[in-house]
Amino acid sequence: MTAVTAGTAETTGVPGVSDAAVAAEQAAHEAVFDAAVSADERIEPRDWMPEAYRASLVRQIAQHAHSEIIGMQPEANWITRAPSLRRKAILMAKVQDEAGHGLYLYSAAETLGTSRDELLDKLHAGRQKYSSIFNYPTLTWADVGAIGWLVDGAAITNQVPLCRCSYGPYARAMVRVCKEESFHQRQGYEALLALSRGTEAQHAMAQDAVDRWWWPSLMMFGPPDDESTHTAQAMAWKIKRHTNDELRQRFVDIAVPQAEALGLTLPDPDLRWNEERGHYDFGPIDWTEFWDVLKGNGPCNDQRLSRRRQAHEDGAWVREAAAAHAEKHKNTGKHGEAQG
Repeated sequence: MTAVTAGTAETTGVPGVSDAAVAAEQAAHEAVFDAAVSADERIEPRDWMPEAYRASLVRQIAQHAHSEIIGMQPEANWITRAPSLRRKAILMAKVQDEAGHGLYLYSAAETLGTSRDELLDKLHAGRQKYSSIFNYPTLTWADVGAIGWLVDGAAITNQVPLCRCSYGPYARAMVRVCKEESFHQRQGYEALLALSRGTEAQHAMAQDAVDRWWWPSLMMFGPPDDESTHTAQAMAWKIKRHTNDELRQRFVDIAVPQAEALGLTLPDPDLRWNEERGHYDFGPIDWTEFWDVLKGNGPCNDQRLSRRRQAHEDGAWVREAAAAHAEKHKNTGKHGEAQG
């Protein structure tokens, strides 16, 4: 901080530092930060950043990380019941990828000065959210395909712009996440394609899954822009690059021709091409359902969180053993020899 001359009123609580000096230093930091964001430069962990920017990133990254590890549950439900060894191997790889995505994202959040334990404690206590989509049940094998095509497709639409996020660690983590999500989306599409071209019962099962997952997938992008409390500021900081409604429209425009290629219909009688807008029009979303699920009243909210808490408790001995092993070998070499 800039020192001040003797006799200056000391109201900051720091000897020799005035409020004016602190304000000037703060303004200088903010000017550098604003210029970097405006120039599309990356903000890195050691750079000065506004506390509100840091808090916004922690909230968004934590929600994203929680969604990845909670999202393992509805699909893991079908690993032991996959219809073939090939399908089982693909699904296991996908669930493993989602665990990895959670690790990348928790690591990005840690660069902002918050610990993984703190974030998980908040998740388990219900003080941090995860995507509403993961509070719906997977009733049939076709749900695995619908999640891959619709849910992961919506995730890609939302997450590709995050590769250009103003915060460096988050943007870099998203590059790998999006590559793997693209594989997941293709896997889901291919699984639905096989079902839709199968027997009449298989086609009906695929259609039923799409009917149930379509609207929750549209809700994944968050509330409409006029009800979103975070979008405007996140876009000003270039954490986000597009509004919720822009991303939702982009997803609909992509999904409609894909559904036609699958031979499946989307459950929206209002869905039609608007030549004047150059986009598909779609019907109203049940935002009452969205907010109800987000508040914890969805079909599987209690089940998802209770299983997450139980898994965390069951893994306590592994974390303790790993910490003890790391402490034991902290000052030893590869072959157990003390470091000089």
